[in-house]
Amino acid sequence: MDNFNFYSPTEFVFGRGRENETGKYVVKFGGSKVLLHFGGSSAQKSGLLGRVEESFKAAGVSYVKLGGVMPNPRDTLVYEGIKLCKEENVDFIVAVGGGSVIDSAKAIAAGVCYEGDFWDFYCGKARIQAALPVATVLTIAAAGSEGSGDSVITKVEGGLKRGAGSDFLRPRFSIMNPELTCTLPAYQTACGATDIMAHVFERYFTNTTEVEITDRLCEAVLMTMVKETPRVIADPDNYEARANIMWAGTVAHNGIVGVGRSQDWNSHGLEHELSALYDCAHGAGLAVIMPSWMEYVYKHNPMRFAQMATRVFGCPMNFENPEETARKGINEFRKFLVSIGMPINFEQLGAKEEDIPKLVDTFGIGDGKTGGFMSLGKDDVTAIYKIAVNASVKLNP
Repeated sequence: MDNFNFYSPTEFVFGRGRENETGKYVVKFGGSKVLLHFGGSSAQKSGLLGRVEESFKAAGVSYVKLGGVMPNPRDTLVYEGIKLCKEENVDFIVAVGGGSVIDSAKAIAAGVCYEGDFWDFYCGKARIQAALPVATVLTIAAAGSEGSGDSVITKVEGGLKRGAGSDFLRPRFSIMNPELTCTLPAYQTACGATDIMAHVFERYFTNTTEVEITDRLCEAVLMTMVKETPRVIADPDNYEARANIMWAGTVAHNGIVGVGRSQDWNSHGLEHELSALYDCAHGAGLAVIMPSWMEYVYKHNPMRFAQMATRVFGCPMNFENPEETARKGINEFRKFLVSIGMPINFEQLGAKEEDIPKLVDTFGIGDGKTGGFMSLGKDDVTAIYKIAVNASVKLNP
């Protein structure tokens, strides 16, 4: 196990009806003028936005509103939010929604406290040194943004999708009511579940040895998703299953399952190019990319993939040929994705093989290498995208 620091200051306010306490927690964490940031009309139609606004009024908190966040949140709305916050002297941001809304709120929070272009943080020109405090009222279990310091934004000009991270972006508090996820369509639920599993896999496939505790934590989250996702798709109002998934999403990405070990994150980078170009759901893109990445890199450490296969998916261990066990585990992962309605290849996602050179180019590694598990160059990235073109569940992996 490697040396590590673990910092997770967010207060998680979990359970039924907790959104009614949002204003109280804004006051607790020093807010007085809030930007209420949200997506489309669903938060309004469901009454959620109204309940949050009533909580502000009850707590004596003033606020302004900015809606319109889209999946794969755009830089254009971030600029609008920065301008609004400066004009209205906002000192706190509350994001009502899923990962896209939260990521947009974090970008605004950083941009308000910076004299330059907020995109400098996302293209690597500057580091975040300050941000307005952010809080969340979570409506989708997926991105883990409610407990992380990460944010991903799409730049409309050029179609670039890039991330930035800082402990300044970690939410002060996050309201988590699993009931708010019950109205999600099955496809969005499945996309969220895939994203949660991908966050774990990015940490699970590591070159660091002797990390049994975090291996077991990773496997617990993965096994929870394998059990609970089919349950909520079959019964959307299953509160207990929704609760387990919501907390799994937080644990998967607040850092606890990745401490003391190297991490990879190539699959997320590869997927970001797909969702930037095709505007597909992040989880759907990950369903196509993650097992394709696995199929390409598993020989780097077959025993780690065999461990995943046996512990998470219950595959029998072939000690004479661990590569066979590894392949079976990858195939079981794809079978699970298919069972919950996820795409697993380019055609099902709506991607095109002829766009691979563009995807590789915008991935942006040039002649270099990237990745924490197995370093990838341009040829490797191309090969993974090509595996994803015709990926399928195999009868005899």
